[in-house]
Amino acid sequence: MKGVAHRGTELAFGSFGIKALQTRWISAQQIEAARVAITRYMQRQGQVWIRIFPDKPVTKKPADVRMGKGKGDPYKYVFPAKPGNILFEVEGVSYDIAKEALRLGAQKLPTTTKFIVRRDYDYENA
Repeated sequence: MKGVAHRGTELAFGSFGIKALQTRWISAQQIEAARVAITRYMQRQGQVWIRIFPDKPVTKKPADVRMGKGKGDPYKYVFPAKPGNILFEVEGVSYDIAKEALRLGAQKLPTTTKFIVRRDYDYENA
């Protein structure tokens, strides 16, 4: 997987988000683990948007199976993240809570991420 993301690179819903900096496959289980970590830290305040969806099937053949006989069955679904993809967005919480919640969520993901803030975010009145 080469190149950078062209779509889904700007914040669309929330004031804070995390952006992928590497090319990686992110599985459905990793997305769910990150979502749980983010919502637990935010204590159900604010709102979380998941901007990615795992729609690429990955197949695998069982162990001890001989070569041939076609392709294996799908065993998981992944999202092929490219540098620049917004992964999660958060709204309705303070800067400090959002930064820590997204940091905890990013620890569950296989790619390095960057915390980003909406360009017109007002730090004084937040």
